[in-house]
Amino acid sequence: MRPTTSPPVFRRFVGAVVAGVALAATSGCTVPVDAVAGVSVTGDGHLLGVMMICGHHIDGATLYVDSDDTDKTVTVGSWTSARPHKAGLVVWPLESPAAGWTTTRALTPLTAGTTYAFYGGTKDNSWSTSSVSFTRADRDRLAPGEVLYDDLSDDGDESAAVVPLTQFRATACRDM
Repeated sequence: MRPTTSPPVFRRFVGAVVAGVALAATSGCTVPVDAVAGVSVTGDGHLLGVMMICGHHIDGATLYVDSDDTDKTVTVGSWTSARPHKAGLVVWPLESPAAGWTTTRALTPLTAGTTYAFYGGTKDNSWSTSSVSFTRADRDRLAPGEVLYDDLSDDGDESAAVVPLTQFRATACRDM
């Protein structure tokens, strides 16, 4: 029996398959980031979720124990929005019901010495926010009107920043 493809055609086919597998193996399966998450506090010290949405939409948020070991990642609070929030600033209380938000997992009390991470996303995984890591002590140092978030420097390094809400609104999307 004779082969139905010529060796050059077969080699090109195999080359294309190998290139496709290599591309798939090296491309990340992450949700694009188009918003910045932060936290703030009310006048009486209650935790607020803060998001500056840069262009698309966000309709959910999660607060979890931040751990390099995914088996130790525990969700301590989650919320879904009644409608997608479009570009702009969104602020809501995380410890009590908020207009337009449904608590899908009530916030458990934050414990000393534990690092938490807060981020937002969409139900269809089309967009997400950056995340912000913080401890209860970080929360306790915040004053009303201040936002703690992970700022991206010009050289691509992330570092925690505490800024007035007005500055967060004005600058958070500059690197998106």
